[in-house]
Amino acid sequence: MNAQNLCRMLDELGRVSDEDGKLTRTFLSTAMRRANALVGGWMRDAGLAVREDSVGNLIGRAEGTRAGAKTLLLGSHLDTVRDAGRFDGPLGVLLPIVALAELKRRGVSLPFAVEVLGFSEEEGVRFASAYLGSEGYTGRLKAATLGLRDGAGVSVGEVLKEFLGGDFALPKAAHPRGELLGYVEVHIEQGPVLEANKLALGVVSAIAGQSRFKLTWTGKAGHAGTTPMALRRDALAGAAEFTLAAEKLARGTAGLVATVGALTVSPGAANVIPGGVLHTLDVRHASDARRKTALLRLGKLAAAIARKRGLKVAWQRTQDNGAVACSPTLTAQLTLSVQAVQGKSLALVSGAGHDGVVMSALTPVAMLFVRCRDGLSHHPDEYASPRDLGVALRVMVDFLERMGQQHGA
Repeated sequence: MNAQNLCRMLDELGRVSDEDGKLTRTFLSTAMRRANALVGGWMRDAGLAVREDSVGNLIGRAEGTRAGAKTLLLGSHLDTVRDAGRFDGPLGVLLPIVALAELKRRGVSLPFAVEVLGFSEEEGVRFASAYLGSEGYTGRLKAATLGLRDGAGVSVGEVLKEFLGGDFALPKAAHPRGELLGYVEVHIEQGPVLEANKLALGVVSAIAGQSRFKLTWTGKAGHAGTTPMALRRDALAGAAEFTLAAEKLARGTAGLVATVGALTVSPGAANVIPGGVLHTLDVRHASDARRKTALLRLGKLAAAIARKRGLKVAWQRTQDNGAVACSPTLTAQLTLSVQAVQGKSLALVSGAGHDGVVMSALTPVAMLFVRCRDGLSHHPDEYASPRDLGVALRVMVDFLERMGQQHGA
């Protein structure tokens, strides 16, 4: 089986970027549209019928041999973080395309339909709200989300209207729940467990819950040279104190992670006390109860810091997803394929969020993790070896063939 073709596709797609010298593709950007065109061509080469939906998701469909058969969904996202690696997201779109092309080459037909999904947005980079693509596909995109704005002041709704060349209406779910077999996503692990266990692949048992916010701290700008320290209402100092408090709380709570990842300071001059700060907050835990307890504690910490420093702090929730348990049935089937190809399997909990979180509201989900070097992700040096990709490709083909036999191939 030719894993080299998959590697070539990952490399070629990895050169499609909005920034010179680094890989960055954000929601419905110029590079994202070029990526859809490129991947859509590969889908057609594999015999899939290709379309884009109203939120820019790329969809390739192969009909099954049985009339009225259900549909299996395979996929991941085609957007990236800033200065990204080339595997996070695209691997889960391209590998199913290559697997289906391999089945076609062998003359194997599946009784059920298959849709390969390239979601237009998962990372939350442009609007600090993740899963716009899968939320659109599942009919879970909210009207409030359309009002979120990027750094240039352009809203989600405005971007979608421009993409469609006309009015945008909130989409309904692409499928009724009863017409689907499930959703399976292949993804690099983004952690070190598989490497530590000397395994190429593992099967995900659950995905941790995640909450994201924008916090706005408001103080008072003033002259950096003439305003005494005791009389300052420095918004940046308050935000910095909160960031360290969040880090301390996460370090002291098993399994909790808390991250301030983007920060904007105004007025933003070297000789002016910061009067306003806007920053993100990302909080995750495999236990929803512990995540919610941590959020209550962080809210109290922020309020206390604001009172002490004479500031105001406002919270805007941009994302909230509970922990997701993967489908026992699909997970067991995927595990059988991993055992058949690799010899043994390992169950993993994903600390990272994935499109499977949103897709679980529509259909049962399962995930296959692929080892990545040093557990590194969201970085240009992100890497999965051709050998490991070949193992993952063989597992996907085996999984599809087993599913086909189970459903009457």
